[in-house]
Amino acid sequence: MKNNILKKAIRKIHLWLGLASGIIVFIIAITGCIYAFQMEIKDMIEDYRFIDKQDAPYMLPSELQKIAQKELPNKHLHAIEYNGPEEAAEGIFFNNEPRYYYTVYMNPYNGKIIKTIDLDKGFFPFILDGHFYLWLPQEIGQTVVATATLIFVLMIISGFILWFPKNRKAAKQRFWFQWKESLKWKRRNYDLHNITGFYVMSIALIFAVTGLVWGFPWFAYCYYTAMGGEKSLIYEDPVSVRPKTADAKIANPLDKAWLMMQKEYPTAKSIEVHPPETDSSSIAANANPEAGTYWKIDYRYYDQYTLKEKQVNHVWGRYPTTTNSDKVMRMNYDIHTGAILGLPGKIFAFLISLLIASLPVTGFLIWWGRKKKGKA
Repeated sequence: MKNNILKKAIRKIHLWLGLASGIIVFIIAITGCIYAFQMEIKDMIEDYRFIDKQDAPYMLPSELQKIAQKELPNKHLHAIEYNGPEEAAEGIFFNNEPRYYYTVYMNPYNGKIIKTIDLDKGFFPFILDGHFYLWLPQEIGQTVVATATLIFVLMIISGFILWFPKNRKAAKQRFWFQWKESLKWKRRNYDLHNITGFYVMSIALIFAVTGLVWGFPWFAYCYYTAMGGEKSLIYEDPVSVRPKTADAKIANPLDKAWLMMQKEYPTAKSIEVHPPETDSSSIAANANPEAGTYWKIDYRYYDQYTLKEKQVNHVWGRYPTTTNSDKVMRMNYDIHTGAILGLPGKIFAFLISLLIASLPVTGFLIWWGRKKKGKA
């Protein structure tokens, strides 16, 4: 008797949580599904990102910086990125307030500007904005999406409790479809919701948890700390100390930092250098040994006046010094998108996202069918 009362209460909770968050979960899942292959699609259609390899050295970052800055004189240059001998270099302009995000694509051999793109506009930025913020202002949308994701976690748990079979006979209807021609669509829809929910449950939970890491800073901190993490999750630029005499400064520090990175990472798929944001900032640089993922990036920081390397106490530091908990946090994006397993992982993430998107639909149809009969 008590078990029946408890299950009825859980069913009610599952129902109302689903009605409250269903449309949001559907949008998040569908936009995630669409976004899964954005990199592969962009590689096919964005021919301006690719160039012919030349038997010549790359231009220095300071030279590309001047060219890019001339293209967008009123914008702040965030970084120069070199992507390989057959890819355009990028002058990345990014700022939060006021918000803008541009990339100037340049030939790294001669500095010719190929194309300038507003990365806040276009199909995939639109899809990503929906996935992260539901096309609402960032401060509002992030909270709404994160809250709906947290509710979805509760729905996964309550859904599993409702799915759990009472006995072996009932289990036959919980693990696989046994559709007969005589079964009505309501029964088929119920099985579709029930069985699909069970099989996607564990992966859906991974998607939800990795999404919550971005959604709520408190969740990211608790998640990281629970794994034994001890570093900061807040990015902070190390301080560069201005020398007392002008002749103590190193000339062309951005170029020299890049040359050091190029020498140390000759096989890197990309190398990025950031001009100092202020007079007290350091030169941030990073090298990615793999294309398509980000968790193995080696982040380095150099004093802009002396090029002495600076150490940091957050997770975006040297890759060789990362702990397992640091690696999990760095993997968050690659896990969330399935990229951690390459193209098969992205295909898997696409399919699971599609099935997750079906759950609010089949769940709503279950409720609607019962409502029409006066059972809800």
